[in-house]
Amino acid sequence: MKLFPPWYTLEARNDKEPGCAPQNDKDCEESIILLLTHFNLTRIGLLSDTHGWLDEAIFLHFKDCDEIWHAGDFGNIAIANAIINKIGKEKILRGVYGNVDGQDIRSVYPEKLHFSVEEVKVFIQHIGGYPDRYAPGVAKEIQSHQSQLFISGHSHILKIIFDPKLNCLHMNPGAAGREGWHKMRTLIRFSIDGKDIKNCEVIELGKRG
Repeated sequence: MKLFPPWYTLEARNDKEPGCAPQNDKDCEESIILLLTHFNLTRIGLLSDTHGWLDEAIFLHFKDCDEIWHAGDFGNIAIANAIINKIGKEKILRGVYGNVDGQDIRSVYPEKLHFSVEEVKVFIQHIGGYPDRYAPGVAKEIQSHQSQLFISGHSHILKIIFDPKLNCLHMNPGAAGREGWHKMRTLIRFSIDGKDIKNCEVIELGKRG
């Protein structure tokens, strides 16, 4: 007997009769592998520039995320601790410090962060610019680390741009806080599935004021 989790929807296919049931145990196992591949992706919640203030709605939008990434300008260490307390020990908070962050943040979070999630190499730096207008040294660092996803903050302007010259996707989630010149507070939510970055969603939290 084979037991399936209740959230599986098993739709078997073969070349002769599309939609038919699995013909044997091997067909069943192959279908399960395909489903596991689909459900094992890593879900990411991306924010930046909170500047000492957190909207509780952030955690509703990120409740199904496996990791939260903060692209700098937390505002103070209390913001980082509040995020950690909200998401719990089973989830990961990654972050970098920004130009407004003091020693409390800088003693915990670096200026630059390089890491991999599944098969995607990620680079985060708060003041980093964007394709064709990178901050000094950023393009070389993307090249040297072969980063496939570069994330920055600072501008308070949401951007998602692919750089064909560096073969790297750039994301800036805009600003989630109330301080700054942005009109709308924003987040980005997406998934990493092996080498693929997918299911990218822009979330508007509401006007800054």
